[in-house]
This record gives sequence, structure tokens and C-alpha cells, in this order.
Amino acid sequence: MDAADVIWTRAGQDRVPVALVLGSGLSALGEAVEGEAISYLDLPGFPEAGVSGHAPTLTVGTLEGVRVAVMGGRAHYYEQGDAAVMRPAIATLRAIGVETLLLTNAAGSFRPEVGPGELMLIADHINFAGTNPLIGEATDARFVNMVDAYDPGLRAELKAAADAEQVPLAEGVYAWYSGPSFETPAEIRALRALGADAVGMSTVPEVILARFFGMRVAAISTITNMAAGLGSETISHEHTKAMAPVGAAKLERVLRRFLATRSRTA
Repeated sequence: MDAADVIWTRAGQDRVPVALVLGSGLSALGEAVEGEAISYLDLPGFPEAGVSGHAPTLTVGTLEGVRVAVMGGRAHYYEQGDAAVMRPAIATLRAIGVETLLLTNAAGSFRPEVGPGELMLIADHINFAGTNPLIGEATDARFVNMVDAYDPGLRAELKAAADAEQVPLAEGVYAWYSGPSFETPAEIRALRALGADAVGMSTVPEVILARFFGMRVAAISTITNMAAGLGSETISHEHTKAMAPVGAAKLERVLRRFLATRSRTA
């Protein structure tokens, strides 16, 4: 039995149009879903999600009238050196009907007006890690067009949801850094010169994979700190986990409004 079969058996065979992947410290959002929680251990090919602050559980059910699948955590390139570690999970989401993938992460900001506790809607990314989850793909499908990878229509919907909730939602470019060590101040200066507005250790591989599988994608960063050399706090994973819930409360409001609006217009 493959992962899609497990999901259909335990959570029902109704199509799941929307999925969310939650970043560090954001897994509580999955608890808002009314449905079936399935351990990654029961889903062949799903990652172990061994980073503290991630919940290795897929919850399939209803949120604001929309059937959703919520991944409470992800695996990262830095854990095993595999940029394609999330491919089986993303492929499974597509197999159960997901057409829209919403990704969240915790990130460091380069912009003082978008500080800790704020949200940033990702408009584009810089693959500073230099690797790609489609390396080794044998078909011509590997040549994925990444123009408008962060779907303009979805971004407009999320901006409208944020406006309705009176939640400030900046927009910017996210840089993927491989990790697991944090960036140096010199690397942050280089990324600023390249046009980045925030930096983190995830998301970009999933965006590439989702576009490979034909999904529409949007992503929001919860800002947990200023990037190295730009703030006074000591950057650490514990600090990230402590600050993430501040933005997560705002993010939940935006995502709920986004889904509720979709439910009314479906």
C-alpha cells in the first residue's frame, strides 16, 4: 500500500484540493484541522522530519469549509544532503488531488520594517544553496519553468485575505541557504546585494518539486529574527522556535480567511 492509499483508507477518498506545509514552530496550525492525523511513519516515503519544532504528522480534513492536507513538518536538505527528500511527499499530495500548495517557513529578515513577528509573502526566490531536487530526473520534465513559480493569482488572494484581517503582509524575495549553520554577516551582505529580502533553509526545493508536478504554489515566511549582522539578538534555533508563534497567530488568521473565501466562491 503506498502513501496515497493509506491516506484514502484513513481519511476518505474525497479529493484534497489544497495542502499546507508548515515550518519551524508553526505545527500548531495543523491542530486547527478537523480530520484524521496520520503519522509520517505510516506513510511510505514520507520524511522523518527530525528537526525540533516540526510535527511529523499529516492531517487530512476540513478547515474553513475546504478539504485540506496539512504537513506538520518537513525534512530539510541539511539533514541528509538530499535536496529531493520531500519528493515522495509532494508526489503523494498531488496523487490525492492537491492542486494548490501553500508553504510556510521561519525566516530571517533583511528589512527593518519587516521584523520579528511579521509576515512576508514570497514573490520569488534565490537558490543560494546551489543544488536542485530534480537532479537525476531522467525525463525532459526536469526543465521546469520557474517564471511566476509563486503564483500571482494566489498571491493576490493571500494579500486580500491579509487586508481583510488587517494583518500587514510584506512581499519579497526569499533566499534558500543550505544550513544547518546560520549565515555569516558577509553572506547576508552578498544576498542583500543579489536582491534578497529574507533567508531560510527550506521551501525552495518544495516549490521546484510542486511546479514539476503541476501545482500552483504560494509561500509565506514568518519572520523570527533579523539576519546575521542586522540585529542585536543571538540567532539560534531555540530563538526561531520561540519567535515563530508570534507570527503564526497572524498567519493562521490569513490562511483561515484565504480558505473561507475560497469555500464561499467554490
